[in-house]
Amino acid sequence: MNTKIMKLAVVLCAPLLMFGSPQPAQSAERAPYQEGLHYFVIDQAPVNRGDTMELVEAFSYLCTHCNTFEPYLDSWKKRKPENVNFRRVPVVFGRGSWELYARAYVTAEIMNLPEETHMAMMDKLWKEKNIMRTMEEIAEFYTQFGVDKDKFLSTSKSFAVDGKIRKDQILLQGYKIQATPSLVLNGKYRISGNEAVANYDVMLDVVDYLIDLDTREMQQ
Repeated sequence: MNTKIMKLAVVLCAPLLMFGSPQPAQSAERAPYQEGLHYFVIDQAPVNRGDTMELVEAFSYLCTHCNTFEPYLDSWKKRKPENVNFRRVPVVFGRGSWELYARAYVTAEIMNLPEETHMAMMDKLWKEKNIMRTMEEIAEFYTQFGVDKDKFLSTSKSFAVDGKIRKDQILLQGYKIQATPSLVLNGKYRISGNEAVANYDVMLDVVDYLIDLDTREMQQ
């Protein structure tokens, strides 16, 4: 394993998101969270006039915090409202190693690979401490899921993948994403770790609060 790359990955995301020890989620009577402290309203956010919401996770496979966040997020997805859709958007942050793994994620997404490949990639990097440095190695990793290696490689170089990556990064820039993992609800609210959002339970509780807030607004 290239420990230098892994240490760089930790340095890149650690200053952006430093959570303390897990703490209990807030009580059933949730205290109101404050704009500018627990969450931020994104400038020129689109107005959602439908009944469906979307939660976006800005992440990177090379972010140790994103790996730690996965069990919390997985638990939340099992209890989320039916009208809330979830999707991930890989962050590049101008780093070649992050772009490699963003390209891998987008390629897997375009090829409609199963969700299990996502956690398998996290485990490969963070449990096995086995970093892959080239797309050829990454393509070989995906063959365990029945993927043709050559097809994965050709798809990773396609206009579809290039265009999706560019579109994703423009979207994240508009959201002013500076930390991983970060969450964006409805393209309107950004939630990231800070002193006020001190652990992942609170982070997702803020999401629930904002879902309730927007639901009430849509019903008015």
